[in-house]
Amino acid sequence: MIWPAFFGNPGGLSRDDVLDNVTLYWLTNTGIPSARLYWENKLDFFDVKGVTVSVGVSAFRYELYQAPESWSKTAYPKLVYYKRHDIGGHFAAWEQPQLFSEDVRGTFRSVR
Repeated sequence: MIWPAFFGNPGGLSRDDVLDNVTLYWLTNTGIPSARLYWENKLDFFDVKGVTVSVGVSAFRYELYQAPESWSKTAYPKLVYYKRHDIGGHFAAWEQPQLFSEDVRGTFRSVR
């Protein structure tokens, strides 16, 4: 989560982390192009179909939608890894890199 960094509860990020990231997008003029994926995506986000590869799901507490394990198993027939976290949000790889990397390793460990 980004907003707690500005209200005294960083949860993995400091105010400087957030401001550095915003400044990077501002100075390089890449804020709008980085949001293009969201603008152009016309698919229903929760209508997953045709995923035939092994999948791992990390459900971070403050993400916009925390996919329940039951939904994940239905949406991804080859679900090999699922983990819920009590912290982290939409930018989990940035906010909680240790947890995120453990989940990525756990996913790939199961498909070796």
